[in-house]
Amino acid sequence: MPDNTKNEQILAEVEKRKHQARSSEAAEERSELVIFTLGDDFYAFYGHHVKEILPYEKITLVPGCPDSIIGIINVRGDIESVINLHKMLGIPESRMNRKTRIMIAAEKEIRSGILADSVEDVLSVPVSSVSQPISTLDKSVKEFAVGGETLYNGKYVTLLDIGKIFAKFRV
Repeated sequence: MPDNTKNEQILAEVEKRKHQARSSEAAEERSELVIFTLGDDFYAFYGHHVKEILPYEKITLVPGCPDSIIGIINVRGDIESVINLHKMLGIPESRMNRKTRIMIAAEKEIRSGILADSVEDVLSVPVSSVSQPISTLDKSVKEFAVGGETLYNGKYVTLLDIGKIFAKFRV
């Protein structure tokens, strides 16, 4: 009989710890991230900024636009500019392929398409998993970084600030 009591105590303690672990996980603040690639590197935007992810479509060139604006697209009757982050971040441009995507992003009063080589995932991560970016980030990337990065499939993901990107186009 004493063994049964001890076993019951152990099981009760295990259940208590499981409950505490679930409670602490549920209480931890989380952020949704849209993970995408530019060249060989991984980047992310906060999920609440990305309204839609579209397959690549023909972009109409607009003369006189800055180098970082590729042109415009028609999204169900709305005309959206398309930003080329490769140019803004100093990353060599990639060829368009079946994985190329246009993310429609919005922040405050600005809305625009953003070209990505691929959109890899949309995931929810604990806020605590976003750490300070490594000091070796290129200066042009740091300019647009939120100030954090996280890991995705063993690779560093730099979190970009859509507000800082859009600020380049405000007049």
